[in-house]
Amino acid sequence: MSHGILFVSMTKLDLETLKSHLWESANILRGSIDASDYKNYIFGLLFLKRLSDVFDEEAEKLIKEGKSKKIAFEEEDEHEFFVPAKAHWKHLTTLTQNLGDALNKANDQLEEHNRSLEGVLSATDFNDKDRLPDSALSRLIVHFSNINLRNENLAEPDMLGRAYEYLIAQFADDAGKKGGEFYTPKEVVSLLVDILDPQEGMYVCDPACGSGGMLVQAVHHLKSLHQNAKNIVLHGQEKNIGTWAICKMNMLLHGISGARIEKGDTIREPKLLQKGKLVEYDIVIANPPFSLKNWGVESAENDAFGRFRYGLPPQSYGDFAFVQHMIATLKPFGRAGIVLPHGVLFRGGAEGKIRQGLIEEDLIEAVIGLPSNIFSGAGIPVCLFILNKKKPAQRKGKVFFLYGARDFKQLKSKNELRPEDIDKIVKAYRSCGTAEKYSRPVSLDEIRRNDYNLNIPRYVDITEDEAPIDVQQTINDLIVLKKERAQAEEKVEGYLKELGYKA
Repeated sequence: MSHGILFVSMTKLDLETLKSHLWESANILRGSIDASDYKNYIFGLLFLKRLSDVFDEEAEKLIKEGKSKKIAFEEEDEHEFFVPAKAHWKHLTTLTQNLGDALNKANDQLEEHNRSLEGVLSATDFNDKDRLPDSALSRLIVHFSNINLRNENLAEPDMLGRAYEYLIAQFADDAGKKGGEFYTPKEVVSLLVDILDPQEGMYVCDPACGSGGMLVQAVHHLKSLHQNAKNIVLHGQEKNIGTWAICKMNMLLHGISGARIEKGDTIREPKLLQKGKLVEYDIVIANPPFSLKNWGVESAENDAFGRFRYGLPPQSYGDFAFVQHMIATLKPFGRAGIVLPHGVLFRGGAEGKIRQGLIEEDLIEAVIGLPSNIFSGAGIPVCLFILNKKKPAQRKGKVFFLYGARDFKQLKSKNELRPEDIDKIVKAYRSCGTAEKYSRPVSLDEIRRNDYNLNIPRYVDITEDEAPIDVQQTINDLIVLKKERAQAEEKVEGYLKELGYKA
């Protein structure tokens, strides 16, 4: 078995160059497949190239340390991820036909030799020739061959993870409404994580984890606090198999190897269990699908885990199914942050009764309204539900309302929260104070008087201030307008007389 040593460029790969190169790979696919599917193929190839480059890097280091070439390239225990010769990128570059089949086989071999990759790479079928002909695959392989993804060639340690986040965001925008199924805007994720403030040693879960942005941000948060970013337990569950695979790759590219990411339907079949019981967490954080229809009411009626004790949500709105699941997985002092559509704040019927139960148990700590049009393909405004099983004394018997819909940056196709907008919301939430037309803590008695309606404008005055009217200036303007009208009428009468008409 022969293995060549790849040439390593003296110039390190920087983030902007990598981002540009990755986005160019999407242009190769553009027109042949749906934009929402780009991510599956491109992330799969990126991950395969990364594994091959790091494998060679590790092997060369072993040889320098005195190990034989055979041990360096063939001993599985010497590598974090073992890459068999027929699964190596270099082998793929020698092929000219049946590339899709070769890629599928390479991914199968990688999963066979690396237990942590089981099901991750094979989630994407590269051998669909109608959608992905050999010509497009060949161009992608050549394109990815032009970048070196060894650790020693990256300008910064977490660069690949950051480029991956960038690409997920770009794909979400490109995919429109479908983008919201796997991606939450980074600024919304940052805001929610800052509010919940995870600390090292905590158990953190996202039961609708998509591509894993919330969990990755929890790690970034620990780093920003100069805490041990490896001392945190991260769990997630995702229903869509392709998105689950992307989440697994996202974790690994960020160096988060210990995250437990399960695949399956969180409501119908929760997988994050220990000894047959739901695992409990310090923090649960999620952006579940908005107002999901057919969410699983039939299984909820006889739920083995007792998650729906506040009532069954209606079949056509699954929002409170996720809320109740998250409450059931909190430790006795745990907290949750959920991105939800505004309908949960005021819809009646079964949802109204569930909301009443949450309010009466004093579980809702804050309701934070965000600007409209901040999600890909979804123009509706959203809110953050902050839940706390053990509120501090100053927050007991109250719900903190905040209207953050006015503060944003308007982009071409959507709105975006700026760092100063996030900072303003976080500071207001932490102070739990009153700010005119912005925020106010409200007693449960006042909410009861409003029939448990949590619509923010009921508690925070959001009306725009009208400019004061200058009465004298208005009279002066009216006099001028009357004079101009009289002059115009006189002019018209003159024309009519000239034409022989009587005015």
